[in-house]
Amino acid sequence: MIYLACDFGGGSGRVMAGWLENGSVRLEEIHRFENRLVNLNGALRWDFPSLLAGMKTGLQKAAEKYGSRIVSIGIDTWGVDFGIIDRHGHLLDMPVCYRDPRTKGLPERYFSTRDRHAHYAHNGTQVMEINTLFQLLAMKEHGTLPTDDGAKLLFMPDLFSYHLTGVANNEYTIASTSQLLNARTRQWDWELIEDAGLPKSLFQEIVMPGTERGCIRPEIAKETGLAPTVKVIAVASHDTASAIMSIPPMEEPTAYLSSGTWSLLGVSLREPILTPQACDAGFTNEGGAGGSITFLSNITGLWILQRLAQEWHTHDWAWMTAEARKEVDVPLINVDDPAFTAPESMQQAINQSVGKKLTQGETVRCVLESLARRYAIAIRNLNTMLPEPVQRLHIIGGGSQNTLLNELTAQATGLKVTTGDVEATAVGNVMAQI
Repeated sequence: MIYLACDFGGGSGRVMAGWLENGSVRLEEIHRFENRLVNLNGALRWDFPSLLAGMKTGLQKAAEKYGSRIVSIGIDTWGVDFGIIDRHGHLLDMPVCYRDPRTKGLPERYFSTRDRHAHYAHNGTQVMEINTLFQLLAMKEHGTLPTDDGAKLLFMPDLFSYHLTGVANNEYTIASTSQLLNARTRQWDWELIEDAGLPKSLFQEIVMPGTERGCIRPEIAKETGLAPTVKVIAVASHDTASAIMSIPPMEEPTAYLSSGTWSLLGVSLREPILTPQACDAGFTNEGGAGGSITFLSNITGLWILQRLAQEWHTHDWAWMTAEARKEVDVPLINVDDPAFTAPESMQQAINQSVGKKLTQGETVRCVLESLARRYAIAIRNLNTMLPEPVQRLHIIGGGSQNTLLNELTAQATGLKVTTGDVEATAVGNVMAQI
């Protein structure tokens, strides 16, 4: 049996074929395509039609290779972003990217009349400008929030699933990134939604990972060549939640680091931690498979290096790391500084932050050492809230291949650092389907 994992990241999407072999998940990349941002109607948006077309091409290629052996499809994406469809199922506008500045200053305005700790005690979500709550409040301020009872909010994986099945619902792990769920009940926080003045009708039924959303539409079967019996499964559709599913049990207390465009560092728990201390330390209680809680800190990850590589017109990561190894005494930056969210020039933003012009090697070393120091801070904060301190940091995702960053992280944290599956997200996606 073949399971298809449709995995969307900030820079690209891909369709992977997965199967079980000797008790382990095996993967094959079928099709990769670009995920690009476009400026449209005064906002930075995801090119949803292009992404949907790329996914369909991947499904078609998979059908040509594996035919009737394909049994299901799972979709995972980044968090917080969404599209809204009308009562007829038509997408009202292209989904806005979380990096768009429309939410700037909204958390401060929102909490000027609300108690942040009381809010966190129910919600448990790290307050970030990018969160769905603030995106919806921005739409409300600009008069673009639909008031029609037939309008439905679908997070990005929900939106892709809807176009395959015609079924509109919200998967738990992706909904948990919105700052609109009750962390204890794992359901919508209707009191918060009403207090924010958001239409309740926007929000759909919460479904858990492993739920069958339905079979693909007949027209999708015809277009892709897949059998009409192929099911779409609600996997742990927040890519971080899927990645965490791939981590095997460890003997000693272990924290994970999902390392990619974002760095997500934390532990898996059965119940949320909703204390003022957790709130002030910037930790979030997001959803995991099996109703678990991924208690983690969202940290700006390799985004800064990715932007630098674009600026320098290179993707030679080995060269960048080699240049960084030559440098030993470099200034550090706060990787979470809003100045690095979407600057016109990342190099200039870093130079301005440190107060001098850095060479490329110095810049890479600066970013890597700053990330390692930020991880160490997160570990120290995490340990104050756990019954026993973590002894190992297990790194998964594409960033686990950066050996220099791993070395610097081990030095900064004092922990045993191990690495897991580079394709952790796709592995977890397939595991949920199986």
